[in-house]
Amino acid sequence: MTRSRRRKLLRMRGRQRPCALLKGLPLASIVLAGVPSTFAQEQSSTTGLQEIVVTAQKREANLQDVPMSIQALATARLEELNIQSFSDYAQFLPSVAYQSVAPGHDQITMRGVSSSYSRFLTGPLPTVATYLDEQPVTNIQGTLDIHIYDVARIEALAGPQGTLFGASSEAGTLRIITNQPDPSGFKAAYDLEGNAVDHGSEGYVAEGFVNIPLSPVAAVRLVGWSEHDAGYIDNVPGTRTYPSSGICIANTAPPPAGCVSTPGLAKNNYNPVDTNGGRAALKVMLGDSWTITPTLMGQETKYDGLFGYNPQVGDLDVTTFYSHADKTRWLDGSLTIEGKIADFDLVYTGAYLNRRESENTDYTDYSLAYDSFVSHYVVDNAGKLINPSQTYAISQRLTSQSHELRIITPKDQRIRFTGGVFLEHQFVEHVLPTEIPGLAQSLWVTGWPNTWFVEAQARTYYDSAAFGELYYDLTPKLTATAGIRAFKVKAGTKGFDGYSDTIDAIYGFALPCLAPGILGAPCTNIERRYDQHGYIPKLNLTYRFDQERMIYATWARGFRPGGNQVGLLPSVAPPYKADFLTDYEIGWKTSWAGNRLRFNGSIFQEDWKDFQFNFQGQAGFIIIANAGQARSRGLESDLTWAPTDALTLTGGFTLLDAKLTENYCGALDANGNAVTNCPAPLAPEGTQLPGSPKFKGNVTGRYQFNVAGVNAFVQGAFVYQTSAWPDLRLKQRTALGEESPYGVVDLATGFTQGRSSVELFVNNALDKRGEVTRFAECNPTLCAPVATYIAVIQPLTVGLRFGQKF
Repeated sequence: MTRSRRRKLLRMRGRQRPCALLKGLPLASIVLAGVPSTFAQEQSSTTGLQEIVVTAQKREANLQDVPMSIQALATARLEELNIQSFSDYAQFLPSVAYQSVAPGHDQITMRGVSSSYSRFLTGPLPTVATYLDEQPVTNIQGTLDIHIYDVARIEALAGPQGTLFGASSEAGTLRIITNQPDPSGFKAAYDLEGNAVDHGSEGYVAEGFVNIPLSPVAAVRLVGWSEHDAGYIDNVPGTRTYPSSGICIANTAPPPAGCVSTPGLAKNNYNPVDTNGGRAALKVMLGDSWTITPTLMGQETKYDGLFGYNPQVGDLDVTTFYSHADKTRWLDGSLTIEGKIADFDLVYTGAYLNRRESENTDYTDYSLAYDSFVSHYVVDNAGKLINPSQTYAISQRLTSQSHELRIITPKDQRIRFTGGVFLEHQFVEHVLPTEIPGLAQSLWVTGWPNTWFVEAQARTYYDSAAFGELYYDLTPKLTATAGIRAFKVKAGTKGFDGYSDTIDAIYGFALPCLAPGILGAPCTNIERRYDQHGYIPKLNLTYRFDQERMIYATWARGFRPGGNQVGLLPSVAPPYKADFLTDYEIGWKTSWAGNRLRFNGSIFQEDWKDFQFNFQGQAGFIIIANAGQARSRGLESDLTWAPTDALTLTGGFTLLDAKLTENYCGALDANGNAVTNCPAPLAPEGTQLPGSPKFKGNVTGRYQFNVAGVNAFVQGAFVYQTSAWPDLRLKQRTALGEESPYGVVDLATGFTQGRSSVELFVNNALDKRGEVTRFAECNPTLCAPVATYIAVIQPLTVGLRFGQKF
């Protein structure tokens, strides 16, 4: 599941429950608790709303001057909304939707461009690219769930961004921009938070930063955080009996008569999360024109348990029998060099990311679903039937190295240009053994004791490109933009997928050995390459009525590279092709009432060709195939209004119609193209694409006032989204069920005095079960009847936050 909100309540004396904490609290004390509104400090009766500077065009510009759909959360908004994680800020970005089964497994979609969810590094690349400062940190398994603290802004760029941001920016780009070292003066701050979750336990957050000038031309910035998220899913006592053998397992000790205990014992609040990390950056100014900034950032996240509940068991309850645990570590180093040559800005960014993950998973849902097929083969060395319960332990490592060099011409010229070259290399190792304790040695994968199945693969991905955007002021009010990116992609897959020789012989799954094994596998039975080259264009026309109002029209394309299958013979599952998205968009940026009101929006249609779809196919192998055509139409808009200096209202929404425009038949012709004419399509033309609601919106109101020299505030936020489907295929989505619509209310109040601030907040005040996704542990038509899990936002959470700035 997702950590939809990580802001939690201080552990109070007497260990009171959340509702008790509010009981009897005087209204006056509620009104006087809180943090100052930095956002409101960004406005005044003379200047109105402060401008937001973005770098969506890889040069600094006022948000209102950039002719594209951008939803930006600047520092002030991030602090006001107490944003700490991806799921926190995603709810306030209407164009962004996501599916997630656990922390760090968030798959982002924008404008409804979604076909399937993949949680492993064997799936296709995402349709949305993620950037940390100047570097791409996009990876197959999901976005890095970076703890948000001391961040300048978050930018959501909707629509294809392929010319400047490359592959996987097919549907959009998400950018996290951190605060940089500042030689102008010393700065520091810290924040402490305690919280409690209804139906769950308690958590805390501790975070801080210090900015230290080393000289008039150098500074270092150090940031650190430690977070404990409360558990709120209970693993309740239960048993499971395999029908073919009559063997019964239990998650209690001692077990009921006739059953055997398993290691995953029943436990309340069994899904806590611990996150620790930090960032160190150094900035050195070399003369008047050059700056060098090396940055090192790392984070470790550990969790236990499932993040979805089983409604067949109870509200926020599951019954599992073996360990569910995960530890993910990543370390990222980058170097940015900025300077001038004559009147031209030159920027180089190089970065290296290393991400490692180890995960243990209870696979007994799969074991029970397949019991009638395979249990009579699950025996010990004496031929006696044994407990067929399976678990798997995933080990994954991703390394990514990127380099970009670009040149930018002066922004005050009639003809302007941004362009450069880009190189990226990704390397992925993925090992997944499925184990059954006591399994007969004849059923082992060679060299892997008690192992029924092994997936051990290495994938490489090279991307090189030259890109540029040219801006030409046809008149003082009319500007034309043309962009292009020429790219070359190389992908390779090498490794092993398979069962024991005995099982392969029975079912005919065996792939021929091609070379000695890697990553401990008995041999290499997969070795494939995929190469592609092409270009991505963009055209834009912008008309500015005056300094406060503009309209624009954009035609742009985005792409996602193709690749190789990770299992099965090429004749069964051939390489999958790149998919392309073409965007047609008309938008507007406007300011009114002396810059007290901003109203921006866009209308778009996006045509998605040969989109990639991944699913669990024959023998549990993941198959990726092209699946015909789809399109997304919609309207997105955001508004900020400051009717007085004390009151600020902010809101936004996206209205979507994303659906198939051809049948999805689940088959390919002899040339590898999707078959779209079939008597019983798996998903017929007109089927809503999965993972994205038709409507998503939010509104926030913040009122500030002064009482006896204390700056106080009250704030309320409401987020709402309609229903969505977890899968594209009709049988699978019916088995899992539709994700219900929901609305969430967050409340906060607080004050600031001097350098100190205090905030009391109540998130998900109505304790709604907002559904993030629904999932099963194998093909939903088999595993969903055993157990369907509903991943939800965090239940009602009450928290107290204290901070100081220096």
